[in-house]
Amino acid sequence: MTSKRVLLTGGAGFIGSHVAEALLRHGHQLSIIDNLDNFYDPQRKRDNLQQIRRAGEFEFFALDICEPGPLREAIRQARPSIIIHLAARAGVRPSIEQPSLYERVNVAGTVNLLEASRELGVERVIFGSSSSVYGATNRVPFSEDDPVLRPISPYAATKLAGELMCYTYASLYGMEALCLRFFTVYGPRQRPDLAIHKFTALIEAGKPIPVFGDGSMGRDYTYVDDIVAGVLSALEYRFSATGVPFDTFNLGNSHPVLLNELIKHLEAVTGRKAVRDLKPLQPGDVPRTWANIEKASRMLGYRPQTRMEEGLKTFVAWYREHCKTSLQAKAS
Repeated sequence: MTSKRVLLTGGAGFIGSHVAEALLRHGHQLSIIDNLDNFYDPQRKRDNLQQIRRAGEFEFFALDICEPGPLREAIRQARPSIIIHLAARAGVRPSIEQPSLYERVNVAGTVNLLEASRELGVERVIFGSSSSVYGATNRVPFSEDDPVLRPISPYAATKLAGELMCYTYASLYGMEALCLRFFTVYGPRQRPDLAIHKFTALIEAGKPIPVFGDGSMGRDYTYVDDIVAGVLSALEYRFSATGVPFDTFNLGNSHPVLLNELIKHLEAVTGRKAVRDLKPLQPGDVPRTWANIEKASRMLGYRPQTRMEEGLKTFVAWYREHCKTSLQAKAS
């Protein structure tokens, strides 16, 4: 893999910090943009940055992608040939409460980045999209060439809008753009609001876990190392000499797991019985996600390696070392 100058937005977050470490281990020159917002404890993001520094040196810009001037100046200083754009306001349910905020960060912020990239001659933008763009579809597994995308949350709609803006810039200006649709990523450093982290914390504390619906919802849980491998492959992807230099790829595990099955896996890994608090289905939740990864396998060489049981064991071990001990220290 040839060394490249890479700018990574959202690099202090869950997925971003793992991508950053991998980029440094592969010898790339790295700059990171992150505003360390308070969607969850900013100290966790600072801790992630410290972990990244163990893999190598990088340049860090503490700024908001919604501020076009500072964003442009950071890109000018970093001089990247590739930008991996993972910075976003995340979460389906919070987006229903704050749709304007999600539009501002995820759509306007992405346009700011694309416009600065165009002005400064960035060759390629890799956009972190989401399986949520597929919406409540009956066609499974989800395929990149599905003709109808019907997102059912503001978060999902903003991710689809980001993809469309990437296509527009690729079409108008010849800027290479790849959109990677991530499917329910989990692993060490996972955000505390996500199901596996939240359920683990509650099970470990002996508290009830909220189960929305009858437990038959399915998610294509994908271990973070497999997602990182897909992102790195996107650095090397070669576009055809003809046509718009744009493409989309699913990065998932292609083995959806029902919510009831996930809870059983967590019970086995933690050695504790889960107490279920049954609740009605939530607005914005889709019944199932399931990635067709044939295209990513064929064109990116993407082949997920991590089985659910193995990934959960690693996550729970990380949680017990880094989160549970921290909570106990604060309580004492």
